[in-house]
Amino acid sequence: MASVEFESSRPPLFPEGKVSAPKFRLALQAARPRLALVSTYSELCGIAAYTRSLEKQLNDVFEVVVFDLNQYLLRSAHARVRKFGDRHIQEICRELKDFDAVNLQLEHGTLGRTARDIFRRFSWIVRAAPRLSVTFHTMFDAAAFDYRRWLRALSRLKLAEAVAMRSDYTRTHLLSAGIAARLRRAQRFKPVAVVVHTRRDMWHMKYIHGLRHVYDHPLSFLSAGEAGEIRGKATRLRFPILDALPSEARLVGVFGFIGRYKGFESVIRAMHHLPQDHHLLIFGGIHPNEIKQHQPIDPVVSALFDAGYVDTNVAERIRADPAPGTPTVSVAVDGSMRDLLIEHPKDLSHRIHFLGATSDDDFLSGMAICDAVVFPYLEVGQSSSGPISQALELGCRVIASRTHTFLQFGKYHNAMIEYFDIGNHLELAARILARPQYDARTRRLDFNVDTNKATYLAANGASARRSLRVERADSR
Repeated sequence: MASVEFESSRPPLFPEGKVSAPKFRLALQAARPRLALVSTYSELCGIAAYTRSLEKQLNDVFEVVVFDLNQYLLRSAHARVRKFGDRHIQEICRELKDFDAVNLQLEHGTLGRTARDIFRRFSWIVRAAPRLSVTFHTMFDAAAFDYRRWLRALSRLKLAEAVAMRSDYTRTHLLSAGIAARLRRAQRFKPVAVVVHTRRDMWHMKYIHGLRHVYDHPLSFLSAGEAGEIRGKATRLRFPILDALPSEARLVGVFGFIGRYKGFESVIRAMHHLPQDHHLLIFGGIHPNEIKQHQPIDPVVSALFDAGYVDTNVAERIRADPAPGTPTVSVAVDGSMRDLLIEHPKDLSHRIHFLGATSDDDFLSGMAICDAVVFPYLEVGQSSSGPISQALELGCRVIASRTHTFLQFGKYHNAMIEYFDIGNHLELAARILARPQYDARTRRLDFNVDTNKATYLAANGASARRSLRVERADSR
């Protein structure tokens, strides 16, 4: 395991009163190596939010320049636009030679839509960077190809299934073993480092892929001072949608783009077992890449409505979901009396509130006003989650599903997260009702923005390069 050691105090860079102002400015300028951050930056996504935070963390040591990856060019399936996407990466690569170090925030989909596009553009960045560190936000497992299942599909003439199996394997292998092999070759000729977010991923990179310099650190966004300032200013009045809620309402929040793997349905089902004063706040919207033409409602949102019995009544539910083997039930009620007589008793529409995709400030303020912040994700092999890091940093009560990701994350923040089994909404409801298992007032994060900064300094060779440049400037 890579470790970083640094002293809490260091002697002054120059003896007081012995350096002229121009020379002092020259030394400071020389002491700040140039770091290129290649990442999404202006998009409403977790990678962009982390990059903005990382820029602030490193700005006093590096001269940080962010290269914003144009998602329109890079994710287009149109052949002509894909060429412009290649040109976009090539233009970035031409600039990288002027930097001391390059960090790539790698969420594979931000470099392209197909595996070949992603790998080709990634290789260009690796080749162009004089010194490279890659932060992996997702790890693909390069498992062996299941030839037995593939041959069985072929023998049964399930050609579509066989083609899909081969295609999925090719993509996963290229984005895991292929990218690792590219880094392994590069480390023979230049300094290469990898930053991952779990110890399991660190071991995977070191022992399976043979990479030398691998650092592990959870996502970190906020200093203690920033978190305190956010909590001090957070209020329900910031969100007009919440004006109608009574002051005694208990707020349960879920955060992030709405998607199937987020498991928000589990929280809605848990709401059926919570008192009427409990309200669910959903901070997040459909990811822009998932917006489809002419689609009246996203299927995930529709599934949330179904779990909360929204805009339905008893008669409609009986007709829509008859139990197998039961006779058909016909219900005839006068239209003007329908809602009064058979409005569904489990309708949660008045207790579920969609806050939409918000700014970074509103996102964090939303966490701060919640009595419990829930992360009910499914297990999808994800390596990290920005919102759960932010919730801990803000001192929120955090309840998370027992996924490998969150269990690995909990190893860095021991005795701070309450867990429930994936999809077990009864256990989740019981935990929300129970007193907090851990006291947030005594919370102290051993892994924070300071240790995160130290990790990036080590991964990008800042310490040795900084002292060398200062000595050269001082000798002039």
